Amino acid sequence: MGESSGSVSIDVERISLGGKEHFIKTRHGRVSVAVFGDQEKPALVTYPDVALNHVSCFQGLFFCPEAASLLLHNFCIYHISPPGHELGAAPISSDVPIPSVNDLADQIADVLDIFRLGPVMCLGVTAGAYILTLFAIKYKERVAGLILVSPLCKAPSWMEWLYNKVISNLLYFYGMCGLVKDCLLQRYFSKEVRGSAQVPESDIVQACRSLLDERQSENVWRFLQSINGRYDITEELHRLQCRTLIFVGEDSPYYSDAVHMTSKLDRRYSALVEVQACGSVVTEEQPHAMLIPMEYFFIGYGLYRPSQFTGSPRSPLSPWCISPDLLSPESMGVKLKPIKTRVSMDI
Repeated sequence: MGESSGSVSIDVERISLGGKEHFIKTRHGRVSVAVFGDQEKPALVTYPDVALNHVSCFQGLFFCPEAASLLLHNFCIYHISPPGHELGAAPISSDVPIPSVNDLADQIADVLDIFRLGPVMCLGVTAGAYILTLFAIKYKERVAGLILVSPLCKAPSWMEWLYNKVISNLLYFYGMCGLVKDCLLQRYFSKEVRGSAQVPESDIVQACRSLLDERQSENVWRFLQSINGRYDITEELHRLQCRTLIFVGEDSPYYSDAVHMTSKLDRRYSALVEVQACGSVVTEEQPHAMLIPMEYFFIGYGLYRPSQFTGSPRSPLSPWCISPDLLSPESMGVKLKPIKTRVSMDI
């Protein structure tokens, strides 16, 4: 772990849910990082969507046995929470400036400095996917690969901006009320799992609704303000120097954004996996749909599931050339419901 340097340092450490939670003082405020696994292994950095943290956004993926064995065998996981989104967070003072999306990306660089991390693999969901993509654009030599779930890359449309403003006003005046939770759940999940008057909510939606009660409304409001102020990074995507794997639920309100982003990436080094009957947060709603694409994606980095790889990978990630066969539609699971894949990997 790195020493404190200038305005960047570790304030507090505590044990949390089997991992170790670090509170990092960055150039742009304090941020929580929950670390799971052997820190000698390559790093996987995660960043969740608005009002979520690593428990409510990535628990489904890491509780999926096959995916967990793939990820925890190969990586040390660094779950970065948006400011004030960690478990048990206190309200952030109104005197603290609201960070811009650039500030949030710079916080990630500060975290990497503290832990003395080389190039990292990144996994982000919607707003978190935007922040990690922006980080990869600004610090391209520090990112080995991107796994983006229902990502954003454009500025908010007029309708999204207005919708977010309504949610922001409700948060500001009424806190995490039932209407706000309903709006957020529509953002995260498909209609099938959200239920209806005749069909009850699924367990994952009920669990997420309960976890939203634990969020500080002031802190969610602040992160929503940051994301609502994001700018279009489409023209910067060509600067990415890493391979990119994109997942999107076909029922996600950001489906068109993910397709648009994929169209702007180098087709030789990017793949789009469309997950049927799923909303934005694929990591929770259908985490099993991510396994096969991730497994073949990681093969390009020399990383394997334990049944195929008996050693413990400890060297920094060094991307190898991915054979077209490894990311063909058949290999990625196009014939396996509920995955439908669009991919072009001509090396």
